[in-house]
Amino acid sequence: MPVLLNLLARQLRRCVIFCDDLTFDAGDSSYKSLKAVLEGGIEGRPETVLFYATSNRRHLMPRDMIENERSTAIHKSEAVEEKVSLSDRFGLWLGFHNCDQETYLAIIHGYADRLSLEIPSDDLRAQALEWSVTRGARSGRVAWQFIQDLAGRLGKRADLE
Repeated sequence: MPVLLNLLARQLRRCVIFCDDLTFDAGDSSYKSLKAVLEGGIEGRPETVLFYATSNRRHLMPRDMIENERSTAIHKSEAVEEKVSLSDRFGLWLGFHNCDQETYLAIIHGYADRLSLEIPSDDLRAQALEWSVTRGARSGRVAWQFIQDLAGRLGKRADLE
């Protein structure tokens, strides 16, 4: 990453470094280097470079890895804060939290209307509820996954643009 940033610092154009599904495994200490890069390190992060990352983990590292640090550290809270602090370097967090059934169905109906999916309301409701039960959750993400599947079965594109 430092070599890449050094190369990009010489460019006049703006750049985005995008890392999809960023995670770290137990024993991987490279997160410390990434923290330095995000903060600018010794040389400073180039003004023309943004770093975006996605992750399915809230703190980018498995919970057992954080817990293991807690059990072996002299100052247990500092060890945990070290691992969690990488997540704090990212300013925007998007969560896909569970919602109640009424909200879930409102999301489903909103997507179905927006995509002009032709399905009787009772069928849409029944299929959406069955989908949420088989997935074990009701969230905006689950609703979108259902709508994508439904659109495919109906021979339509699930494109919100």
